[in-house]
Amino acid sequence: MITKLNKDSKVLVATFSPWKDGQRAPTNGMVYPFVDFFPRHSKYFALLDQPHPGSDIVIPFAEVYENGKLKEKVHSSIFVSWMKPLLSFANAANTSLVFKFRDLISVVDFALGSGKKFDLFIGFESVNALAGIFLRMLGRVDTVIYYVSDFSPRRYKQKWFNNFYLFMDKLAATYADATWNVSPAMPEARKKLGYDMKKISPQLYAPNAFFRPEIKHLPLNQVKPFSIVYAGSLGPENGPGLAIEAMPKILKKFPKATLTLIGGGRKEVEEGLKDLIKKLNLEKSVDFRGFVQTNKEMLDIVRHHRISIAPYQAFPNSVRWYADAVKIRTSMACGLPVITTHIPPMGREAEKNGAGIVVKDDVRELANAVIKVFSDEKLYLKMRKNAIAAAKDNTWENSYTNALKSMGVSVNT
Repeated sequence: MITKLNKDSKVLVATFSPWKDGQRAPTNGMVYPFVDFFPRHSKYFALLDQPHPGSDIVIPFAEVYENGKLKEKVHSSIFVSWMKPLLSFANAANTSLVFKFRDLISVVDFALGSGKKFDLFIGFESVNALAGIFLRMLGRVDTVIYYVSDFSPRRYKQKWFNNFYLFMDKLAATYADATWNVSPAMPEARKKLGYDMKKISPQLYAPNAFFRPEIKHLPLNQVKPFSIVYAGSLGPENGPGLAIEAMPKILKKFPKATLTLIGGGRKEVEEGLKDLIKKLNLEKSVDFRGFVQTNKEMLDIVRHHRISIAPYQAFPNSVRWYADAVKIRTSMACGLPVITTHIPPMGREAEKNGAGIVVKDDVRELANAVIKVFSDEKLYLKMRKNAIAAAKDNTWENSYTNALKSMGVSVNT
């Protein structure tokens, strides 16, 4: 097993990106953190990008870095590209077994085609981790990390497919050399499912994070009074409807209060939220920004607000019970106190740090929590100070370095 990550190391990462109009979408499988961290700490780094179902392209390709610089883009061989007609036919934005098979063979294809032995392989999601485990059996990989960003014991409605998903997760978690979880709730969920925690790989914490320049806040005189921001996906499980429905009660106490909604979602979801705003006569108080193209722009908008809300809803099978909550991390990175619900584990951490308030996924409780912070300047300033303190070291550099150190791997600086 690898013990040092340094300028002699060779690293391969397999992950995904949605692609639209020839551009990589900002929401992807940690692509930017990977290409920022690993090329600086290795001799050879390859990122295998597997286009997400629903993308403009369907065939994986690799970006290869040597001595910290992008050297070339390597396309999949005929071993993978023969699948293009089949992948194009099945190219919808949801989980597909055809795409999972593509992912599996694309890892093997690139690794064998490169002619290299990799000191470290990171597989984002179980199918990629299993491909890495197969390569380890062939002697082409030394150490395998299974990197998990979303997990739920009941992720899929179809029982057979959900059982298959859990089977894949258990295999990857058992035979990888380590499992990186973005939330501490994930290994607890595996334990409840009956996984033998003594037999599976070490369950390590690798939280979502930010680049150092992204962690900053504005002076108070640049923060809009009585302003609330929701930043994230507009899926119903994330609670944007609750945020809108809380506004009439908030406006009774603070008539100048505003809510800004940032994020994208399915067209019918966005239209439903816009209809709700009109139904409640909130057009002057709610600013529906929709999808923002870059993370930089999104963070800049968030920083100008007083508080943030992350009103996740208690849907039984939601991954939010176990996953990290980027909305909460975003709030604190921008210096905002956050009001959230009891669903995400990260909410309890924010509350423990004095930077958040946790409520039930209830409109009245959500509104009362916002009113409480708006009504108490001393409380607001204390929570703001705590948010800033809690986020200051939440960098990708620290997340990956600490996860590797937990495996006994030293990282050159």
